[in-house]
Amino acid sequence: MIRAAQTEDLPMIERVYAAARAYMAASGNPHQWGDDGYPHRDLLEEDIEKRRLYVIEEKCAVHAVFAFMLGDDPTYAYIEEGQWPNQKPYGTIHRIASDGQIKGMFTKAFNFCRSQIDEIRIDTHHDNKTMQHVVTKHGFKRCGIIYLENGDPRIAYQYSKEA
Repeated sequence: MIRAAQTEDLPMIERVYAAARAYMAASGNPHQWGDDGYPHRDLLEEDIEKRRLYVIEEKCAVHAVFAFMLGDDPTYAYIEEGQWPNQKPYGTIHRIASDGQIKGMFTKAFNFCRSQIDEIRIDTHHDNKTMQHVVTKHGFKRCGIIYLENGDPRIAYQYSKEA
């Protein structure tokens, strides 16, 4: 079941992100979310308040979390080494994570997002080979390089229903 995250979910959400950070570090991607506990509680609280953070529950527990925003994402306004396939309205998946206990969490999140809009964007760190594989497997096309607000580069992808 996918539902909007609530404030009382924060301990479970933070547990999921901790598990994801540990997995990323163990699989050769220690820098994407670093050691400082990203995403931080204040960002998660803002996501909850704006109703853009979702949890995936299975077997009476939260096993995955993701942010989903509809509309233009300023991070994607500039792209290098490629281009977006179109300028249609899109949604963006950010901060998607799983605790690794149940398979298929990305597919569930992706299907949820796809039920709301035909165009979906996502980005990931160069070292996040797992996410690069997963998004490609789900029909996302690599579009180029975008830069986060702090200047860090990310590989940008877009799923298009028409592709």
